[in-house]
Amino acid sequence: MELKQVIAFVTGGASGLGEATVRRIVNDGGKAMVLDLAVERGEKLVSELGGNAVFQKMDVCSAESVQTALDRTVEEFGHFNVVVNCAGIAIAEKVIGKKTHALESFSKILQVNLIGSFNVIRLAAAQMVDNVPNAGGERGVIINSASIAAYEGQIGQAAYSASKGGIVAMTLPIAREMATHGIRVMTIAPGLFETPMFDSIPEEVRKSLGAMIPFPSRLGYPEEYALLVRSILENPMLNGTTIRLDGAIRMQPK
Repeated sequence: MELKQVIAFVTGGASGLGEATVRRIVNDGGKAMVLDLAVERGEKLVSELGGNAVFQKMDVCSAESVQTALDRTVEEFGHFNVVVNCAGIAIAEKVIGKKTHALESFSKILQVNLIGSFNVIRLAAAQMVDNVPNAGGERGVIINSASIAAYEGQIGQAAYSASKGGIVAMTLPIAREMATHGIRVMTIAPGLFETPMFDSIPEEVRKSLGAMIPFPSRLGYPEEYALLVRSILENPMLNGTTIRLDGAIRMQPK
């Protein structure tokens, strides 16, 4: 896909990995719809980027909210051909700690991270199938965000790992189905990245986490996630798989 032809629907687009993706797409000549619950951050971002980025408040867990945002995207840009799912939340809770793991918190993580991602995919794909294919027969690209916790979840990450493992598991079957429509489906599994989830962590802890990564021995930059998004968009043979973006780290039990 030519980068200047990209019109992207980016969830969690007001901060972290999503924000970096929006900036990369717009800087490469594309357009982006920024979807997030953080209104102030989202509006600030699009004011910086100009008319090639538009903000819409959206809840990935709500079918009505997602459909309204998709309709707004078509109103603003005529169509969209890329979806990047970056919206997500995390908790740390042991199955048996000071108290038994709350079922409500487990359900909430799956609702936002896994079901929310699928909610966006199903509604966006229903519209993307009507896109006019490019010269290679491609109508669109869907990129999801998992985590290395899908493979090496640590103690306290049962819910988070389950939600991200589900994203990894659904990538291939959805890609196989979408192949008949010329829509590619990929997932990125980031390692330890500088995102708002790390904002409350002391600097010495951040450095120690970075030192765990073989190379480069630092936390990943959101811009590096965005670079992989660009590579996926440009390479039509990338389809139906999950790419680890982690500096070769393999997480320990805790």
